[in-house]
Amino acid sequence: MQTEVAMPGIAASIDVAVPGWGSCPAGVEMAGFRGRTDRAVELRMVPYPALTVFIDFGSSALLIDGDGGESAWGSSVVGLAPGTVRAACGYEADCLQIRLSPVVAHTVLGAGGECSGAVLGLEELWGREAGRVQERLSAAGSWDERFAIAVAALVRRAEAGRAVDPEIGFVWRRMVNSRGRIRVERLAEEVGWSRKRLWARFGAQIGLTPKRAANLIRFDRVAHCLAAGHSAADVAVACGFADQSHLHRDAVAFAGMTPAAVAAAPWLAVDEVAWPGQAVRNISSRR
Repeated sequence: MQTEVAMPGIAASIDVAVPGWGSCPAGVEMAGFRGRTDRAVELRMVPYPALTVFIDFGSSALLIDGDGGESAWGSSVVGLAPGTVRAACGYEADCLQIRLSPVVAHTVLGAGGECSGAVLGLEELWGREAGRVQERLSAAGSWDERFAIAVAALVRRAEAGRAVDPEIGFVWRRMVNSRGRIRVERLAEEVGWSRKRLWARFGAQIGLTPKRAANLIRFDRVAHCLAAGHSAADVAVACGFADQSHLHRDAVAFAGMTPAAVAAAPWLAVDEVAWPGQAVRNISSRR
């Protein structure tokens, strides 16, 4: 499927392509972006509970800048909860964006805690294979072909990689299903581990502490509720914050933006098309 999406505040329309339903492995989401603007564009990323892989095909290279001073041109990986990260490109955009659950990313990227918050070149993790995959993707004649090539590369890496502990996979799924509203002590009890062991193993394999990971998952729902037009006060109640000030602190901590700025972020403008599962329309009946 391919759809044109307007970007608020930017004189451009972006064509968004997504794979057919069921064509991506569990824990993997993809979208292709192509468009032209009247000027170079810089967008602040809104953190999401996945590692993000960008593979750039444009004539004007994509630049990802992290707040720690690190940056990567072209094909790159942005880790979990990266803080203030900006994506900049020239007049033409043509890139594939892949979101990897941290459980999947640990296996296919060969990275865990060392990738937390980092901006890395894909070559740093995949070596020469990164260049070979990009060449095949660039030569592909359609987005469907690109998606199929990317899936094949991820499956190949998954078969050769090392999976996270089953307990860690279980804990991550419980966090996602609860939208981040579950106590770490309860999760430790459910997998039969001490809180200290869960803290250490989760951090080593996922890249964040369990508490910060749960807060990131909750913040993702906050961001999409705000982008859907819900007031900060209503979102604070629906997402389990003590008050609106608490929500404000989380927004600044994760995205470097106020709730109002998150609501208007151009980065989220494509989400309903590119990542339709993130759309939020009614929050009153959701927990």
